[in-house]
Amino acid sequence: MNDSKEKEPVAAAMSEIQKNAGTKKKVTIVVFSGELDKVLAAFNIATGAASMGMECTLFFTFWGLNVLKKNDAKNTAPGLMKKMLGRLNRGGSQRLPMSKFHMGGLGTWMMKKLMRQHKMPNVDEMISLSKELGVQFMACTITMGMMGIEKEALRPEIDKFVGVITYLAEAQESSVNLFI
Repeated sequence: MNDSKEKEPVAAAMSEIQKNAGTKKKVTIVVFSGELDKVLAAFNIATGAASMGMECTLFFTFWGLNVLKKNDAKNTAPGLMKKMLGRLNRGGSQRLPMSKFHMGGLGTWMMKKLMRQHKMPNVDEMISLSKELGVQFMACTITMGMMGIEKEALRPEIDKFVGVITYLAEAQESSVNLFI
C-alpha cells in the first residue's frame, strides 16, 4: 500500500485540530448504562476529549449512577420498593457487569483480566484520570430521588447534583453530545 495515502487521514485530522486550536470545544456524554464495557467507552471518550483540550461533562443518570456509587455504600433508601431496587442494584465501580457475554460474572472477570494484561486502566483509574484532566461529573437528582440514592452513597468526585435542565444547558453549548 502507498504510505502517503495512509497518512492523508491523519494529516487531515491534525490540520483540523490545528485549525480549531484557538476555539474551545465542548463534549457532553450521558452515561445511562451501568455496564462495564459501555462505562469504559464513555470514560475513554471523555479522557480523549479532555486530553485534546476540550471541555467535557459526564451526566450520570439511571443505571449510569451505579458507576458513581461507593463500593461499600449502605442501602438507606426509604420505602419497600426503593429498598428492593437498592438491594438488586448495588452498583459500585467494582461490580459493573458486561453488556454482552456477562455469563454470570465470568465474562466480566475475563475482560478485567485482559485489561490488566494489556495495562489498561480499570474504572476507578479512569475516574481518577478523568478528574485529573478536568472532566466534570454531574449526577441526576431526579434519578437519585426516584431510586432512593442518597448523596452519601456516591463518590466524592461528583462536581454537581443537577436535573435535566442543567444537563441540557450544558449540552446546548457542546459541539459533541453522546448517549452511552
